[in-house]
Amino acid sequence: VQLQASGGGLVQAGGSLRLSCAASGRTFSSYAMGWFRQAPGKEREFVAAIRWSGSVTYYADSVKGRFTISRDNAKNTVYLQMNSLKPEDTAVYYCAAQITPARPITLPYEYNYWGQGTQVTVSS
Repeated sequence: VQLQASGGGLVQAGGSLRLSCAASGRTFSSYAMGWFRQAPGKEREFVAAIRWSGSVTYYADSVKGRFTISRDNAKNTVYLQMNSLKPEDTAVYYCAAQITPARPITLPYEYNYWGQGTQVTVSS
């Protein structure tokens, strides 16, 4: 499985960005997908995740109500819509795929494949 993240950039506080993660592989629809982020000097942290059906989603408290994760299994793509961005959202954002069903969704080591990351910078 190969993951390609895109959509990062520089935005002012209060603005919006939409990240995309395109996946290879015919079994994308069976994977849980997650977004994580890592700021300089900090550990990688969970942002959001979505189960294979798209009907169950999870969010970190810090982004709840501002970010929305979704997926299009026909396009092998998962999205992260980020609204009301804050300077503390600045980080490299990574998408990840979890191929084993029903594993804990917020832990980085439970994911099997990772994209290359896309930089999100929010200016104040």
